[in-house]
Amino acid sequence: MEEGTKTKKTVFVGGISDDTDEAIIYESFSTFGDILEVQIPPPANQHQNPAPDAPKHRGFAFVTYTSSADAQDAIDNMDMNELKGRILKVNLARPMKTAAANLSGNRAIWESEEWLKEHVKPLAQSGGVQGRRAQSGSQEPESAPTKEGNDEDEDAMEE
Repeated sequence: MEEGTKTKKTVFVGGISDDTDEAIIYESFSTFGDILEVQIPPPANQHQNPAPDAPKHRGFAFVTYTSSADAQDAIDNMDMNELKGRILKVNLARPMKTAAANLSGNRAIWESEEWLKEHVKPLAQSGGVQGRRAQSGSQEPESAPTKEGNDEDEDAMEE
């Protein structure tokens, strides 16, 4: 199944209560069509030492239908409806952002290895401080100007 067609058949169900499980979601959403899969993602910190009162899931689920018409029916009928005392937000699921999408998205262009290899020169060739010193033949670090050689600060306060 192509990724584009799967997303049009997958519904995001947000705002589910902690005691809601896959069976309850399946029961509530199966009236709108044949369901292929119900997923309730676990909490992000599940692998660390979970507290006994920690939530069982992240508060949302994904329901994948066999047809996009069934998914649309579920959205039309279940959005802003109540399930186990909570108001649901139901809409089409969007594809997850991948690492490849982030390379062209909010990431700085110079963080890409390909860009660095193409555009960055070694420091000695780039005209940086060491490059200027190498061209002038001077290997000594530049010294700070002394008080005698600094006539621009005549009006400065003396200590």
